[in-house]
Amino acid sequence: MTKEIVLIHGAFAGPWCMADYAEFFRARGWTVHTPALRFHGGDPAAEPDAGLTDTSVMDYANDIAEFVQGLGSKPVILGHAIAGVVAQQVASRGLASAIVLINPNAAWGTLPETDDERAVPRALMEGGAFWKQPMRVDFDLMAPFALNKMPEAQQHAVFDRLGPESGRVMFEMFFWMFDDHHAMKVDIDKVDCPVLIVSGSEDRAVNPNTCRALAKLYGDRVTFLSAEGHAHFLFMEPGWEKPGAQIADWLDQKLG
Repeated sequence: MTKEIVLIHGAFAGPWCMADYAEFFRARGWTVHTPALRFHGGDPAAEPDAGLTDTSVMDYANDIAEFVQGLGSKPVILGHAIAGVVAQQVASRGLASAIVLINPNAAWGTLPETDDERAVPRALMEGGAFWKQPMRVDFDLMAPFALNKMPEAQQHAVFDRLGPESGRVMFEMFFWMFDDHHAMKVDIDKVDCPVLIVSGSEDRAVNPNTCRALAKLYGDRVTFLSAEGHAHFLFMEPGWEKPGAQIADWLDQKLG
């Protein structure tokens, strides 16, 4: 087996947030790639590229598919949050040997079930026509919903590295019922590789029940792993090594 893995960060973030996992998997013999989503690789404090305004989840998926096709073999694709949807979309094209979805955002057609999940789109609506511009997230929203299992100093350190995100991507994620392009849609029947869904038990951004509902759709192709005591950024939180090792062991079992 060629041990090649692509680690994909989520919205507002960058490859930097996968640094611990990248080092961890390299130490276990993996060739690791950490591509940036479109317009996410630069200085987070800089003015966003004008092209970010019209960037879609479909662009992220097409970019990652093109990147993967340039590798020597089908890699494992690990995606966080919105990149969990991207990983599924790329796998549905037959381009992955396995996918690992860490707190994946709900795909097209899934309604939010909790007050926490409704809080983010509600905050977006209060910001006006957010879908027509790049946008940034507030610390007061990010800290309790996504950074809630980090010490306060780490919360600020991580937040300070977050950059702008496409308002269109946020629209596609949270208001999919108005998206004529169905950018968040996943053709689950075409995902023909093993699937691991890792859900932080304390994640307030993507409720664990949302992840369990996704797991049911995959049937016997999926393994569901509850990362107890972890939240949205479980790959950076104190104790990240345990779920990291569980993921690596699962991959060895499925692909070794």
